[in-house]
This record gives sequence, C-alpha cells and structure tokens, in this order.
Amino acid sequence: MQTPVNPAPFDYLIIGGGSAGCVLAARLSEDPQVRVALLEAGPSDSNVLIHCPLGIAALALTGQANWKFETVPQAGLNGRRGYQPRGKVLGGSSSINAMIYVRGQREDYDHWAAEGNPGWSFDEVLPYFRRAEDNARGADAFHGTGGPLHVMDLISPNPLGARFVEAARQAGYPVNPDFNGASQEGVGPYQVTHRNGERCSAAKAYLTPHLARPNLQVLTGAHTCRILMDQRRAIGVEFVQQGQTRQLMARREVLLCAGALQSPQLLMLSGIGPGSQLQAQGIATVHNLPGVGQQLHDHLDVVQVLEAPQLKESIGLSASGALKTAKAIFEWRRHRTGLLTSNAAEAGGFIKSAATEATADLQLHFVVAKLVNHARTLVLGHGVSSHLCVLRPLSRGSVQLASPDPLDAPRIDPNFLGHPDDLRRLVLGFRQMRHLLQQPALASLGTQESARSACARSDAEIEQFIRNHGDTIYHPVGSCRMGPGASDVVDARLKVHGVQGLRVVDASIMPRIVSGNTNAPVIMIAEKAADMIKADAV
Repeated sequence: MQTPVNPAPFDYLIIGGGSAGCVLAARLSEDPQVRVALLEAGPSDSNVLIHCPLGIAALALTGQANWKFETVPQAGLNGRRGYQPRGKVLGGSSSINAMIYVRGQREDYDHWAAEGNPGWSFDEVLPYFRRAEDNARGADAFHGTGGPLHVMDLISPNPLGARFVEAARQAGYPVNPDFNGASQEGVGPYQVTHRNGERCSAAKAYLTPHLARPNLQVLTGAHTCRILMDQRRAIGVEFVQQGQTRQLMARREVLLCAGALQSPQLLMLSGIGPGSQLQAQGIATVHNLPGVGQQLHDHLDVVQVLEAPQLKESIGLSASGALKTAKAIFEWRRHRTGLLTSNAAEAGGFIKSAATEATADLQLHFVVAKLVNHARTLVLGHGVSSHLCVLRPLSRGSVQLASPDPLDAPRIDPNFLGHPDDLRRLVLGFRQMRHLLQQPALASLGTQESARSACARSDAEIEQFIRNHGDTIYHPVGSCRMGPGASDVVDARLKVHGVQGLRVVDASIMPRIVSGNTNAPVIMIAEKAADMIKADAV
C-alpha cells in the first residue's frame, strides 16, 4: 500500500500490523475525528496461501510472509539454534498461524491481576473476548456473536481428528467440546478463526473492512527503525520505506505492537532499556528501564510422529495424495470446502502431567500429517503427528540487541529448558502422549511410532530426544512485562514506565504466558487497550 501520506501529525501511530495493531487501527479509527496510521514492515496480505487455510504448509516450506528469526544456540537443546517464525505481513502471525482459537485458563488472568495489574482478572477480560468474537455456535456466557473475529468448527473436518479424540477417551481423558467454556481440561476438536472456508486473520477481521476510512492510513513495507523521543515523551516514529528514511509525528500516542521479539528491540533502539546494554551498542540512554527484553518465555514443543503408509485420510506426499490435493484445489476454488480448509492441527487437548495438578499443565496438538522441522522439511508418505508442550514453563530468557542496526534481527534467547521443572513435565507428558497414541482408535489404522522417537524409552532417552528435537510452538511472550515492579516495563494501562505518550500492546506484556495458544489473548489485549486509550484521551 503505497498511497500518499499526509505529513501532518497523526493522533496515533501504530507500529506493527499484526493481531494487536490491526485491532487498534480499527477501534481507534472508529472516531472520524481521530487520525490513525498503521506501519507494517511486511506486504499486504494478498497472497492466496494466506487465505487458503491449508496454505500454511506452503507458507512454512517457502518462508513467505515470515521474519524467519533464529535463537542463539540453546544449551538446553544441546546447542541447537531454535527457529522463531513471526508473521511479516498485514495480520502478522495471525496470517501464517494454524488459526486455533484458544484463550487459556481463568487462572491465567487472575494471576495477572494478583501480580499487581488491576483490571486484568478473567472476569474483567472476558467481555473483551466476547466483544471480539463472532462464534458460529452462538452466544452464551463465555462466547459472543457479531464481533469482527469469526470463530467456528472446521467446515470439512478430517475423520482422523475424531479418531484422536476417541483414542484420548480410551486412554481415560475427558472429552471437551469447548476449550473456551467453563473448563479447559480435556481433549476435543479445536475451533478455528475461519470464515466461509478461508482464514479469518486479524487483518481480515479488523482491518480490511475499514481500509476506506479517510482517517486511517495503512503503510506496508514500512520498517520502523526507532521511536522519536522529546526527552522522555514519544512524539513520532522513523521508518524506512522503499529505501527512503521517513518520519511521522504523533499528537497523542505511539502504540508499539511489534510483538514479543521486536517490541523490546525497538524500545532499545530508541534508547529505552537496560542502560549498560544500550551503551554497549553505542545507543544513548533516554530512559534506563532494566526490564526491557527480559522475562522472555515460550511454549517448548516436542513431536511424536506415527507412520501409517496406507492411511490415505492423512495429508501426505504420495501419488494418491497428489491426486487428492489436485481435486481439493478445485473444490476449494469452487466451494471453499474440502481438504484445503484444514488447519492441519485439527484436534488436541489440555491434560495434567499428574493427577495432583490443580489445572491442566500440558497441551496437545494433533496434526493430520507427518510434521517435522516446522513443516520446512518435505516428508514422504502418510501418517499423523502429535505435539506436546508445557503450558506454564518456568524458564526465562531475553531479547537483546545484536547490533544498533534496526534492520538486523534481535538476539533471541528463550533459554529453553533453563529450569529443570520444564523438562520434568515434558518427560511425563511424552509418556502420556505415547500411551494415548497407542490406543485402539489409532492403532487399528496400522499406525507405528516413527523410529526417530520410538527408541526413546527410558527417562534419560526421552530427555535426550526432547533436547535433540524440541523447539517452539510459536508463543513468545513476556519481554515487556506488565506490572508495578522495578523490573516491569508497562503498567496496567500498558503505558511504558517513566515515558509519556508510549504504550506496548502485544504478547510481550504478558506477566506469565497463558495456558494455550496466544493469538486470541493478544486480540483481547488490544480490544481492552483500545478502550483504555480512548478513555485516557478524554
């Protein structure tokens, strides 16, 4: 989008066109008297692979619309570098994710509030989840209708998802048809952010319907380099677009929505962060804020693959699979139904590593294909796979500047398995996942655990398998943590401590990661932030 930009100041400048940025742009521009600009480093979301749900496989393989970050070598992963995909496109990661709609547990948000963040308890955030939602099942005490984000059951579910749920029931787990209802625990199908057989990203839900608003300016290919400061007040942004360095000014606020990896990077590039780190990069300290970039954490994931050469219901690379895919392309183009409406991770669940746990502490994602290496490696044949992650890991890492060049990637260190409790729970969960996958509902299909993991039998062998093969399931949070303490970055209204005219609105503000996928919570955070911004402007 290269429309001319009026150089006059905007009321609000939003950095990052991901889930949070799209929500803020839509909500703040509802007032025709308010001028809003949204800056996104990536392109518009015109790629058909974004809108076709199963296009995620091709996006993963090609790396399109993706920052394709990597971590520093991880001691907990036997020195391997982890892969950190992040959406580089309008809609951000909501344009390249698996579209699973999960909020987390009541206790997650009550914990946020108990940490000194008034207004963030579950009962206080639930109205924002409901306001955002247009759930095809209808409205109830937990769900909304009429919101921008369409949520629904898969239109053409793969029968293997039901097989997984039945296997879980056979293994003794409760079946739960709604992970976002009264209780999260159990196993069942995931609801997804789809509409009419297409992805419903934050961009499609919130931004696309309002692009014609005269008070909303959307700039793509606009890489923000720094926030412009007047003493300790944010007054604008500097960005590069088509090789030209440009500036825009903000009358009211700059809203940083670049995500858990790039929001702290931009704060530090702007002189806001740990003074010693800034000095080491030759950046003048505007405000010494030690918590910037600290407390990064993520859901570490490990996968078991089941081989099933004759399982043609699965999505696989074979002659029959190619023929089925060709037919599916025609069906999707004509009717928006069929195989290509799959999000691949169609079912899953939330289980306990031990009966003594108060709530589920593990999450499962069941994929109707053999998935390894973030789908970046082509795997021949048919089968299924199941993912496992610890919901509330104790390991904490950091985001730092690798250099003062804003076009360089940040230095990302999640410190995976830095706390021994995370590995302990993963080992327990790995055994439970294996037991589930061996139940008759799946075993009767001729499935066999892949040799890659089947040889891991003892705890020590399972530990090494996790260290050799585990990696993120794409939920980095916490690097601009919300709270009242000296090590926190934003307050309960998401204002950066010690700085005027600047808020952070994205997953980086989470005091502790939610118990599940993070996209729906980020949309909720932005919905709530929009109300706070409007109220503070009066």
